[in-house]
Parts: sequence; C-alpha cells; structure tokens
Amino acid sequence: MTARSVPVLPSRDLTETAVLYQRLGFEVAFPMDDYLIADRDGAELHFFPDADLDPATSNAGCYLQVDDADALHHEWAALGVRVIRPLEDKPWGLREFALVDDSGNLIRVASLADPTNP
Repeated sequence: MTARSVPVLPSRDLTETAVLYQRLGFEVAFPMDDYLIADRDGAELHFFPDADLDPATSNAGCYLQVDDADALHHEWAALGVRVIRPLEDKPWGLREFALVDDSGNLIRVASLADPTNP
C-alpha cells in the first residue's frame, strides 16, 4: 500500500494564507471559494476558512519532512519569515526548525541531521 497524509489546517483568511504560502514558494490553488491547496515539491497543505480563529489559541499544525532543512531555513530567513524554533539538531536524528503562520498554524520543518546515516 502506498499512502500519504495531507494536513487540513484552519485559515482565518484564505487570501492572506495564499499570499504567505506563495511567498514561501508554494503553488496555490483555489479549487473552491471555501478551500485552498498549497503545494511545494509534493508537500501539500490544505486550508479551510475559519473567520473566528484566534491565532494565539490555535492548536493546529503539521510536520514537513524535506530533503534539506538548512536550505529551506536559509531561503525563508532571507524572506524575513519569523522562525519561532531555531534550526537545530534534535536527539532523534533530525535537523529541524518551526514557524507559525498568520492563522496560528505551527509548521515544523525537518530533514535528517546526517543524510548519509538514515
């Protein structure tokens, strides 16, 4: 069986979410007025509108596994994206960082700390 998981995250404003994720290098599509799909290199994020969402109390989030967290961190830092957890090696063998989008969604990004030792 081949499987993959796609997070469905809340957005207080789909237009605002689209602008942010396009800035982060995602291709964005509005297949319906009430849904947003953002895709970057096969990492797909879906968003639904929640106008009453309070970003400060949101518990939503996802984990993106990428080939090179360092490169993505560098790219997003150059755009001025505020990272809330610095890029660092974790004891479980991953190199990761995290950011929070405008709707309060926690986005953790990680790659193998030592790609030669999976």
